[in-house]
Amino acid sequence: MSGYPEGSREFTRLLPPGSGYGVVVGVGAFFALAMIFLTRLQGRFTRLDPNSATEFATASRAVKPGLICCGIVSAWTWSATLLQSSAATYSSGLSSAWWYGVGGTIQICFFAACAAKIKQNANGAVTFPEIARARYGWPCHLLFTSFFLICAHIVTGSLVLGASATINALTGANIIATNFLLPLGIAIYVVAGGLRATFIVDFLHTVILFVILYIFLFSIYGTSNVVGSPGAMYDLLKKAADLAPVAGNAAGSYMTMKSNGGILFGGCTIASGFAGVALDQGYWQRAIASRPESTTRAYMLGGFSWFSIPWAFGTVMGLGARAMITNPAFPTYPYALSAQQVSAGLVAPAAAATIMGKGGAIAILLIVFMAATSACSAELIAVSSLVTRDIIGAYRPLSGHKMVLYSHIVIVLYSIWAGAWSTILHYASIDLGWLFYVQGVLLTPAVIPVALTVMSKRQSKHAAFFGTLFGTTCGLIGWMLGCKKVYGEINITNLALPYAAISGAAPGLVMSGLASFIITAIKPDNYDWNSTRAISLSDSDVPSEGKIERSSASTSELDDEKKDEPTATVASAVLDAQDPGVVAPALEEAAKDPALDRAVLQKVFVRSLWISGIFALVIAIIIPIPMFASRYVFSRRFFEVWVAFSIVWVLLAGGFCIILPIFESRKEIFILAKSALRVMTGRTVKEDVVA
Repeated sequence: MSGYPEGSREFTRLLPPGSGYGVVVGVGAFFALAMIFLTRLQGRFTRLDPNSATEFATASRAVKPGLICCGIVSAWTWSATLLQSSAATYSSGLSSAWWYGVGGTIQICFFAACAAKIKQNANGAVTFPEIARARYGWPCHLLFTSFFLICAHIVTGSLVLGASATINALTGANIIATNFLLPLGIAIYVVAGGLRATFIVDFLHTVILFVILYIFLFSIYGTSNVVGSPGAMYDLLKKAADLAPVAGNAAGSYMTMKSNGGILFGGCTIASGFAGVALDQGYWQRAIASRPESTTRAYMLGGFSWFSIPWAFGTVMGLGARAMITNPAFPTYPYALSAQQVSAGLVAPAAAATIMGKGGAIAILLIVFMAATSACSAELIAVSSLVTRDIIGAYRPLSGHKMVLYSHIVIVLYSIWAGAWSTILHYASIDLGWLFYVQGVLLTPAVIPVALTVMSKRQSKHAAFFGTLFGTTCGLIGWMLGCKKVYGEINITNLALPYAAISGAAPGLVMSGLASFIITAIKPDNYDWNSTRAISLSDSDVPSEGKIERSSASTSELDDEKKDEPTATVASAVLDAQDPGVVAPALEEAAKDPALDRAVLQKVFVRSLWISGIFALVIAIIIPIPMFASRYVFSRRFFEVWVAFSIVWVLLAGGFCIILPIFESRKEIFILAKSALRVMTGRTVKEDVVA
């Protein structure tokens, strides 16, 4: 029973609509112009050509670990990371902020192992579906391409809807207009600079994100008259628990890991996170873009750094909003936020507006805008690669230059569609919270087959294909049954509630893996990786140069002849049957690539599995479960230590993401600055720069 007054009111807007449009259009235009300038600088003074397919889609596979780490943090910091973590913490207490961090971090760390395998066995690929096509053939290729595009639509909807709802709540800017303006502004600089542009803008976005996060932390925990210290926050939260105790929490407290709602949220987050990493082409593209010797290190750093963001931000903003409901400056005072406002992600804006007034509203506006644009830029590149490589280019050979042209067209068209898609979701009353919970249901069935495609030589095409379909069927059935049994009625609202979501996500993940393992055990493959290692991306005007193309006639005949043999045998036979002038150079190049020491990469793979496993064990089991089982309610001192650790972790993460990229690229920055100076003196000699 809540002790707050019954009722609700509209969110108090502290800024005029012009502020919202100014951020979306003005800041977006600034980044677009800055990126166009940097791209022209790169094209003129380095040997990196933004118009080449390799540079546009993979950043020449030479991005250093600091920038990859920064890109991972930026791409995984969606609007939902900031808004959903604080909303769940507001509702269920501090355990939700921790579980959100767990649910997104362990996937990134385990993906580090996948990244080592990508470099080891498919270093020339651009997208995951083309790896599946080279290994399994067209049925799996079509299936996984569909899953990856569904993931892109869910991610895009989450990013745009979350940002638009926040901008509307703070400024009154029209949601529909914001839905269209946001992705269009991003498309300009992505078209100009390709994947490297997203990395550079990721860095700028991440710097701003951490600076604003530090402002919130030190304002709420330090300088604010409303809260002012972790101890004062503790006292306010004790009063909040007396007014509105949390059902399922130990003593109804917001300061305990014994939270039924929190651990349920954790399960949904882990399922959603696995789907969001394994099936997001943006992560595969970053792994492909990185240097082979540093791929895994970059992903590990990215995972460790990202964990601090939902933990620190969710804790300070979610608990801060709960603690300040009774403050007259609270945007819905004297009422608590309504369920619709919480689901729309307005908890963090409420805390920011209460603690800092208009300054807080501007800060949250910027941080949500940065999160949305950074991750959305990665999705634009990801979708353009999927459409160009796996829809247009898969069955119609394209030259490298045509791939860049089609990528530009797809980016512009998808940015327009992103606005239309977000508008459709808005009118269907589907918001950020709905997409967050449903993501795990729809996508988890493909997670294990996708991971095993690059990590195991034993998984056959039948295991990958039918395992995914079986898991999807089980997940959808579990989703509907869980919704009906727990909530009594199947409708749009109930389908995105936690118990319904976990009822679909868990069987989808488990049953797809089980089916894949059983089929593999019955008839295992013995794949030799030759066809995936032969994939390459051409920058020439000759269509499909250096790229494997399956001849439909010969492939069909060979499949008939070899249907009882392992997939690897069929793939090898297809390679042998193809024009040696096409396949042989790719195989020879892959074999001679000095950067690919596969023995070293195998050791990196094993080491990353150990590190990921230990880290996952610590943050998912060793720390939270004993506190959950013991029903421990934080003391004032323990809460202060908990907050202090979150602040220290986020400070270290900011150091990794801000200082490391600059330090690693100090030589290249100097060369570019020196080259720009040469323009003024009439000297324009090119130099090799790999930043």
